[in-house]
Amino acid sequence: MIQLPTTVRFRAYRRVSTSLLAVALCLSSARIAATQEPDPLLRLDPSSRFAVDLMLDSANAEHLPTRPLVSRALEGITRKADGKRIVDAVRKELGYLRTARAVLGGVPDDELSAAAAVVEAGAKPAQLAAFRTRHKDRNDLAAFTYWADLITRGVPAEDASSAITKLWQDGADDATFYSLWKSVQSDILQGLNPGAALQNRIRAPSGKTPPDGPQESQSQ
Repeated sequence: MIQLPTTVRFRAYRRVSTSLLAVALCLSSARIAATQEPDPLLRLDPSSRFAVDLMLDSANAEHLPTRPLVSRALEGITRKADGKRIVDAVRKELGYLRTARAVLGGVPDDELSAAAAVVEAGAKPAQLAAFRTRHKDRNDLAAFTYWADLITRGVPAEDASSAITKLWQDGADDATFYSLWKSVQSDILQGLNPGAALQNRIRAPSGKTPPDGPQESQSQ
């Protein structure tokens, strides 16, 4: 089974996370809290709760998924953020979802949420347009998830967009996206500049390690 990376979600508190593990632990705590309380949002102050409820109502009316909004609020609660910052973060998430829907149209909730994360990470909404054409029996979740994660790891947004879009248009499957992401991640951890890491892997045939030779380091 291909494992999708955890996408950085709570940008009101941290612009870019260098550790997916930290985010995963946060989300895990939020899920545990959700199972322990009938309504974990009750921990919000009345004013913040009212504002979040209004946004949930708007999402429902617009047929947008509400789970990302609740998750964003729970992340803030888990981090012990003040109500205003939580409301602002939920409002931004709703905006990302609206933007993704405006470009992609009616897509499954998980794909829409992943596309919203791509916009949040720094991609231009128009760059999602290539994915508007739906292909039978094809899901765009992996493409969007790895795309967003590459940007959060420092790959230039334009480069990540071009690479992922081309792979998708060439018919790449989930395993191909995973292979690219894993290879780029490995190169970055070894000190290679994120943009150079992506370009080297894209030039390499079938996502294999490129030939040995001079490589741009992070220090450069």
